[in-house]
This record gives sequence, C-alpha cells and structure tokens, in this order.
Amino acid sequence: MKSMYASLLPAVLAATITVACQTVQTTQAGAVGVQRSQMMMVSAQEVEQASGKQYQEMLNEARKKNALNRDAATVQRVRRIVARLTPHTGVFRSDAPAWKWEVNVFSSDELNAWCMAGGKMAIYTGLIDRLKLSDDEIAAVMGHEIAHALREHARERISKSMATGIGLSVAGAVLGVGQVGQDLMGKVAQVTFELPNSREHETEADRMGVELAARAGYDPRAAVTLWDKMATQSSGAPPQWLSTHPSHASRQRDLADYASKVMPLYQAARR
Repeated sequence: MKSMYASLLPAVLAATITVACQTVQTTQAGAVGVQRSQMMMVSAQEVEQASGKQYQEMLNEARKKNALNRDAATVQRVRRIVARLTPHTGVFRSDAPAWKWEVNVFSSDELNAWCMAGGKMAIYTGLIDRLKLSDDEIAAVMGHEIAHALREHARERISKSMATGIGLSVAGAVLGVGQVGQDLMGKVAQVTFELPNSREHETEADRMGVELAARAGYDPRAAVTLWDKMATQSSGAPPQWLSTHPSHASRQRDLADYASKVMPLYQAARR
C-alpha cells in the first residue's frame, strides 16, 4: 500500500495545490473603498474551525484563572456595542451578519483585543480601564478587529506562511494526518496573538472599522482619539496587537481622512 501512495502522491499534491491556491475578494468595497484580491491556500472553513477550537481553549484557560467576564457591567457594555456593530457587517459581506458572533472580556492588564475567524472576539480590561475608553472608542477597537475577520486576514497570513511548506501541509491533509488540524490551530494562535499585522492589513482594518462604527451610530473620529491614547501608553509606538508598521503620524492622518469620509453615515445613523 505504501508504494501505491508514493506513486500517486505527486499527482494528488499537484491537483490539490491547484485547487487550494485561489485568488479571492473576501469583501465588498463599502464606502471606504477597500478592494484588494487575496491569495488563499487554506479554506475559510478550516481556519474557522481551528479558530473556534482555539477560542474555546482561551476561554477555558481564562475561566480557570477566574479572568473571564468578571465584571457584569463591563461585559454588558461591550456586548451592547458589538451588537450594534455586527448587523452592519453586511455592507462588506452578505454572510457576515449571520455569523455566530461572540465577545468576552478577559481580566488582564494587557492593552489587547482581537477577533478570530467567524467572529469570536475578546477585549481585555487593561485596554478599557487603563485608557478609560468611551463607548465610541470601544466601537473603534472592536470595529477594527471585526474588519480583520471580515477580510480574513488570518487566513491570508496563514496562506502566505504555507507557501514555503506547502508540500508538507498538503501531504498531511491528503493523507488525513491528525496533526495537521493541531498545526493549523497553532498557526491561528500565532497570527492572532504573536505576530503583528502588516501595514496593508492594518490600514484595511482601520478604514473598514471607522465605517462600521459610523453606520452603528458611533463617532468615527474616536478612532483618532483612541490612537492618541494608545501612543501615550506605548512610548509613541503602538502595541504589538496594532502592529508597528504604520507610523503614528501617517496612521493618524489616514484615520482622520476616512473618519471624515464616513461622517455622513454617522450623522444619518444618529437621526
């Protein structure tokens, strides 16, 4: 049986790579005009499943440490804001409002927040309390993170990392090796918690985030004040979760420009 697999493997790999490597447009442009094709080498379903498992592990670990949703008022506040944001995700992709959105609050001094594939989110108390965030600023944070999920940036980054080891990854998938699923979970954790996003990804999330906030009736200019607060806590540089790539000045200008563009949406939502 081994010799048969060995003879078939090159052809199977070639066919699988051809199918797996695809160029997609994950979202519509929206009012902010985010339009860029993305190269994907792993399916959205695989990344979403791995993200769901990773998320449950994170929740279980936080629960063991008594660090999950400790303050009911804060949890209610965050969930209320997110509940206003998520219906507007349909502007960027029609399937997104039906995602199983979930947000939890982790008790930690870290300045951190994230949203995994499929809409599994967390925000840390350090970000809310240390920066004394307003509702508009929380909406800016969560809108930014939601945008990463809508654009499937994690899937795109995993795909790029797979490009150098595609033979091993695809071979494992073809032969049904159980470790592949575990490896994908590891990749999800790495791109979510460890590696900073690229300038391109951060810019897309910034622009889409201000539009989501504006459509939900939150002042999109809060993204600028949020960034000012982040800079004061990070010696003029952003923390890892927001990436060190875009300079403070250029990011401020871009956020201000795009907040201005979506002000009519904010004003309409407030009527």
